[in-house]
Amino acid sequence: MQTLYIRPIGSAESPQSDEGEAIRLAGGLAYASRFALIIREGGRVVSRRRFGAADAAEVLDSLAAPLAAEAAAQWENLAAAHAPLICGARTLRLDQPQVMGILNVTPDSFSDGGTFLDKPEAALEHASAMLEAGAAIIDVGGESTRPGAAAVWEGDEAKRVVPVIEKLSASGAAISIDSRRSSVLQAALEAGAHLVNDVSALRHDPRSIELVAASSAPVVLMHAPGGEGDLHAEANYGDVVLDVFDALRRRRDAAVAGGIARGKILLDPGIGFGKTLAENLALMNALPLFHALGQPLLVGASRKRMIGALSKEAPAHKRLGGSVLLAASAFNAGVQVVRVHDVAETMQALHVWRGLRDAALTDFKQMA
Repeated sequence: MQTLYIRPIGSAESPQSDEGEAIRLAGGLAYASRFALIIREGGRVVSRRRFGAADAAEVLDSLAAPLAAEAAAQWENLAAAHAPLICGARTLRLDQPQVMGILNVTPDSFSDGGTFLDKPEAALEHASAMLEAGAAIIDVGGESTRPGAAAVWEGDEAKRVVPVIEKLSASGAAISIDSRRSSVLQAALEAGAHLVNDVSALRHDPRSIELVAASSAPVVLMHAPGGEGDLHAEANYGDVVLDVFDALRRRRDAAVAGGIARGKILLDPGIGFGKTLAENLALMNALPLFHALGQPLLVGASRKRMIGALSKEAPAHKRLGGSVLLAASAFNAGVQVVRVHDVAETMQALHVWRGLRDAALTDFKQMA
């Protein structure tokens, strides 16, 4: 069986590209002028054709069924604008990047484990600071998913997150629950969470798909190669970019088949989960490809191990510069949501990024 992918390979600053015509990716969050049409069979690339945006119709029309239908769908998906996320009383527009602030209520998370465990007031103070800095969503987690982290009983996980979510909910914040257990998801949603962020892409707990479908909550499906014991295991890739694309497509389709509305699904390539440094870099450089899946994208690269590996083994709390640069790279790729520890600094980068792209501030005609 053959599988097809349309990967943007030439970015542009505006529709007036030196390469000629450019298309708007993700409803205008990014632009691309050159593309690669890739066909795989049995996990091996058998065809790769490069083309410009102006030649797309001719290239796609040359394909035979069923690849032609898939190519047409992916081409349409690349430029698709996405409806806002409804999070309780808050409406989060996806025509501009949004920042998700991380709130770990854990003893052993790789960056800030223990800082807010059993300290609800400190957790709420930190969440308030992130909201004031511009975070659109607060992502509350009660289980560390770093490599080698100890398993957490779901009852303990719920006890960690529910009190914080209840208090946050009263503030009117948009809240995400970072968990892979249906009982924790249910307790969090009942406490006031609006969005589900599942690092197992709803694979860990067979009851989760039904629960999320019934709740009508938006859900983030993240790629991790491993199963229940170790999310980082079983990382055997033929081509990490295309393999992750295929895995996310399968999980999206499984979620839709389970009753979750397609418009409620966001996808996350899972930077740092069962990937080497080279594989993480490949995924970051290939982020525009994932728009071809037709879902909003979320990327969480903040303070990840890859930054330390590229910067003299800097510890997690000294990876701010790399984290902001990776967030900016995600902005340039049209990613709709970035998940970060350092909200104020990321928001400053986002404000400058918006300024660079603002037609009222930049004369793009000079770039033609």
